[in-house]
Amino acid sequence: MKVYINGVFFEQEDAKISVFDHGLLYGDGIFEGIRLYRGNCFRLDEHLERLEYSAKAILLELPWSRAEISAAVCETCRKNELSDGYIRLIVTRGKGSLGLSPRSCADPQMIIIADQIKLYPDEYYSQGLKLMTAPSRRINPAALPPMVKSLNYLNNILAKIEAANHGYEEALMLNDQGFVAECTGDNVFIVHKGKLFTPHSSSGALVGITRQVVIDIAKDLGYELVESNLTRYDLWNAEECFLTGTAAEVIPVVEIDGRRIANGQPGTLTAQFLDAFHRRVAVEGTKI
Repeated sequence: MKVYINGVFFEQEDAKISVFDHGLLYGDGIFEGIRLYRGNCFRLDEHLERLEYSAKAILLELPWSRAEISAAVCETCRKNELSDGYIRLIVTRGKGSLGLSPRSCADPQMIIIADQIKLYPDEYYSQGLKLMTAPSRRINPAALPPMVKSLNYLNNILAKIEAANHGYEEALMLNDQGFVAECTGDNVFIVHKGKLFTPHSSSGALVGITRQVVIDIAKDLGYELVESNLTRYDLWNAEECFLTGTAAEVIPVVEIDGRRIANGQPGTLTAQFLDAFHRRVAVEGTKI
């Protein structure tokens, strides 16, 4: 595997950054996860726009233009001879001192990894996923805007560990007010009385790229989409529930906290959205 670091390609075992990089020392950096379908980077421009927004939010000046980053992403895919896969684009604050201040960091590092990914086993897409509510709460949006895809995912990792310790593949995360935010790495949607509901970003949900694709599909299919505060009670009594994410795509949920959703079977509307999503990724994207 060839890994891109600041304009140079390294073999996987030789791909290294400084141990004094603030991305390692403090999680001071940002990232994007991007999918490659049939030689096309899906919604690459939207991902790079969000990267720029995240950088601006944390006062990290990107020394590369969007066109330069796009070219680097595509070249990394070509170097690894990928037509389908997953791209992890990372920007760290760079090497600095042991203090918290980023003023000593003058050389941001852009790292691009292009490889395969399989977040969930195939059977979960046909049989559905079971969730539990994690004890760990999502960080308050007033403390760190959920729109920023930062390198600090410890909050989500703790929730993932809690789920695994109880025999679950994934966990639902609530915000500090008790409303549903998202799962450890995916957005949440439910269907209730013919309408589609999803938590608003103010609840602590990331404004996901796949989330927006599903919102676009809902409009095309004529379904009303409502962004609102949702409780566990709302999810327990949903007619259908599914998760969305770059790696997960669209995956059905059939049980939450021991309550079966849609009689424990993936819903027909979920299948409709998954089919529509697959049709979109087959034709949309930036050619590598």
